[in-house]
Amino acid sequence: MAEPGGGRPVTVSDVQQLVRRKDEIEAQIKACYELLEGQKGVGMHEPLVDAEGFPRADIDLYQVRTARHNIICLQNDHKALMKQVEEALHKLHAREKEKHAKDEAEALAEAMSQNQSLPQAFAKVNTVTPGSPASISGLQVDDEIVEFGSVNANNFQNLQNIATVVQHSEGRPLSVTVIRGGRRVHVGLTPKRWAGKGLLGCNIIPLQR
Repeated sequence: MAEPGGGRPVTVSDVQQLVRRKDEIEAQIKACYELLEGQKGVGMHEPLVDAEGFPRADIDLYQVRTARHNIICLQNDHKALMKQVEEALHKLHAREKEKHAKDEAEALAEAMSQNQSLPQAFAKVNTVTPGSPASISGLQVDDEIVEFGSVNANNFQNLQNIATVVQHSEGRPLSVTVIRGGRRVHVGLTPKRWAGKGLLGCNIIPLQR
């Protein structure tokens, strides 16, 4: 069969239509067999002549011949239709499989491009005290810092760079960018005095590269 719609992909609806047609043909075949059964049960192969070679008078020969002819034609149609159903299902499954593989490939490509585009981190948060400015800003343990105000991987030398930025930004929000779970996350951190020690309430360590 030509693919439904002149080359468009097979849909579930196409398969359902083919199955409905198959059911119709099966019903027609059944009706023809019932007709033969009603004609003294002649079936498909019983002779239509009597012992002396004359056409049988006890049955409607025209009806029997027509029913037999229809059964042969319908069975051929049924066989061809079953092949179409099988091919359509195969195409449908193949397309689903292809779509699944494509979705997986796209997700993998996106993950890889994200990893490639992530900036280099220079320090890591290893403790955050609850209730501290760092905690309130949403900073978390294991966040890898890529930008801390004006400090980044290119100009970072030691933790004093961060300490200087913190001291000069007391009471003012600092833009901090971290890598968390393979994604870039922006945090607004305002260094300020609180119940604990320092202006942040977190501990930052340099990353060994």
